[in-house]
Amino acid sequence: MEKKSYASPYIAGVGLGLVLLAAFFFTGHGLGASGAITRSIVAVEKVISQEHVDNNAYLAEYGGGDTNPLNNWLVFQLLGVIVGGMLSGIIAGRFRKEINHGPQITPKQRWLYAIIGGALFGFGAKFARGCTSGFILTGGAGLALGAWVGMMVMFAVAYITAYFVRKLWI
Repeated sequence: MEKKSYASPYIAGVGLGLVLLAAFFFTGHGLGASGAITRSIVAVEKVISQEHVDNNAYLAEYGGGDTNPLNNWLVFQLLGVIVGGMLSGIIAGRFRKEINHGPQITPKQRWLYAIIGGALFGFGAKFARGCTSGFILTGGAGLALGAWVGMMVMFAVAYITAYFVRKLWI
């Protein structure tokens, strides 16, 4: 199958806005992913030690007692993102195993940097009590000033960071 070109970022942006509108309309909530990750982790913890989950106030909120932590709209939303991304890749002829990296690093280094970055991002999402999709997309759509300021700060930090790590990619 031949690769198809990427979608226009403007059309994709409008599509994302329509998905956010549909999420508000059908669920009464915006978009977000970190809550689904938390619920998945609590589900695993329940299998290992139900008592630990029940005795921890934070974990019990998600899956204490007979509560199924996976019975939540966020979990289904995240599954939809994963399945939708895979289907999109298959349809566009881009679904394959590959490791993208610059000429200055090896695939093993790329994996290491990805794991470190993912762990820092996950820690930051829990520390901030939400991920960027919930914070920027949902907060911005609700015209929350903090979401707009946060988005500008995140983009500024990303541009500054890119300056220092660019040599890994060029």
